[in-house]
Amino acid sequence: MKKSTIHSLLTYGISAIWMINGLFCKVFNLVPRHQLIVSTILGNAYARPLTIAIGISEVVMAIWILSRFQSRLNAVLQIIVIAVMNTMEFILVPELLLWGHLNAVFAGMLIVTVYYNEFILNIRNI
Repeated sequence: MKKSTIHSLLTYGISAIWMINGLFCKVFNLVPRHQLIVSTILGNAYARPLTIAIGISEVVMAIWILSRFQSRLNAVLQIIVIAVMNTMEFILVPELLLWGHLNAVFAGMLIVTVYYNEFILNIRNI
């Protein structure tokens, strides 16, 4: 398979991860554990609106990924957001994570995938 095809497939896949987690898990609250995580870390008073805001931000990230506008900046921000969010959850609420401390492995895999997709496979930026 050509690099450009793999890059396109990974781009759509990464965008889908952000869209599903943002829209379905957080905005539509189909996975209430996400709001519980926000509530535990930031407090219960504004947990729902903050969860929705985080979800909308993730949907915006998905759209930005698909637009391919400033894709390197986008990749760097994705990596930072994934690392910070997962580090906080790893330390503060590992018991609420789907795979507990093992979530860090999946977050690391996503970070490596985002990096590989943008900085190795993206021939438009070479």
